[in-house]
Amino acid sequence: MNKKISILGKTYQFNSLKEIMAKANEEKSGDQLAKIAANDVSERIAAKYLLSETRLCDMRENPLLSPEEDEVTKLIESDLDESEYNKIKNWTLSELREYLLSREVDGETMLKVGRGLTSEMIAGVTKLMTNLDLIQAASKIRVITTCNASMGQNGVLAGRAQPNHPSDSLQGIRASLYEALSYGIGDAVIGINPVIDTSSSVKEILLMTKEVMNTWNIPTQNCVLAHVTTQMKAIQQGAPADLIFQSLAGTEKANDAFGINIELLDEANELIYKEGTATGPNRWYFETGQGSELSSESHHDIDQVTLEARCYGLARHYKPFMVNTVVGFIGPEYLYDSKQVTRAGLEDHFMAKLHGLPMGVDVCYTNHMKADQNDMDNLAVLLASAGVNFLIGVPMADDCMLNYQSTSYHDIATLRELLHLSPAPAFERWLEDIGLMENGKLTKRAGDPTFFLSQRGVH
Repeated sequence: MNKKISILGKTYQFNSLKEIMAKANEEKSGDQLAKIAANDVSERIAAKYLLSETRLCDMRENPLLSPEEDEVTKLIESDLDESEYNKIKNWTLSELREYLLSREVDGETMLKVGRGLTSEMIAGVTKLMTNLDLIQAASKIRVITTCNASMGQNGVLAGRAQPNHPSDSLQGIRASLYEALSYGIGDAVIGINPVIDTSSSVKEILLMTKEVMNTWNIPTQNCVLAHVTTQMKAIQQGAPADLIFQSLAGTEKANDAFGINIELLDEANELIYKEGTATGPNRWYFETGQGSELSSESHHDIDQVTLEARCYGLARHYKPFMVNTVVGFIGPEYLYDSKQVTRAGLEDHFMAKLHGLPMGVDVCYTNHMKADQNDMDNLAVLLASAGVNFLIGVPMADDCMLNYQSTSYHDIATLRELLHLSPAPAFERWLEDIGLMENGKLTKRAGDPTFFLSQRGVH
């Protein structure tokens, strides 16, 4: 593979594919912090040009992190569909990009091709795409999954109800959950981030959310986003969990910092299928986000987009019900401003979809980032246009426990109305049955959480 190029009389020499990949990345403050970013736009263009001429087989033969020293690489390699790979291994990344954007290539074909791509290949083609390219390509792909209910269908925008509480008050969580449900949010999952990471606290929250689901006959699934080992203890103690959750990173070393490895994920996978309460085949919820590997000094000089793609290579091994990137949660250390957050959200969504994942996005930012709620509104519209599976809903877009800004319950309802999208089918039927929706639109009762206090429930 070529590592040298001359443009307008100036020669650019790169030492490795790893360096080319990093310097071909769109500007990211995390890459700059790691001192692997392009020095200027000209060097970025040179790296992109060389990357565009790189063949897929060259990428596979030059792994950025070898399988001998990293179990994530080894798993991605072992999961690769060799038959699909052999059909396309001599394509350049430029040819792959043109193919994916072709009007003749539909989403099912893209998913088939994706099974023959390593995560590094998917990251590579992403670096050659504009924001509009990422939207267009992702919009063709539909990934439908089933836990208790199904989501991901064409024309569906689901929402995770995130009714967090700063002291894990069951009464407070329930009140916020009623508000979410009143706006038609919660079809993706009722998912709570706990303050107290103990099995007893997790069990109490799971019991309460399951009681609400059973009382109202809600076609959804519950999850408490504690560490996977805490959830495992709660499940073993009889907690009714439909999904099991864990944050993922893109290297073995970074996952060690999270307190996980593939052996532990395999053990949790066996448990959720044996003792979980879901009825469907997809029972994992994973979260990711660009930059986490840099936080634990475990990035191996690999750029944050490529590391994020490797998270998706790990996630697809477990056939999850849902995955999302918490795109702006870490802050300006890795995504400096709204432009970088927007780019990252579109990159993450496309890369995950090409991996065959049911991808959602937490459209969010921290208060020390150069971004505001209008920027999040813009990104939410772009992602909904791109066919994102779900977004996150928190009261008034302000999470009172995690102290960051996201999208609100009514933001997701507005996006559905604006772009003619619907909740997950079974959930929409439930909303119509209880009178919160009619003919695809929210009724006057919607948005009032006291609706669930004045009714008797459905048994």
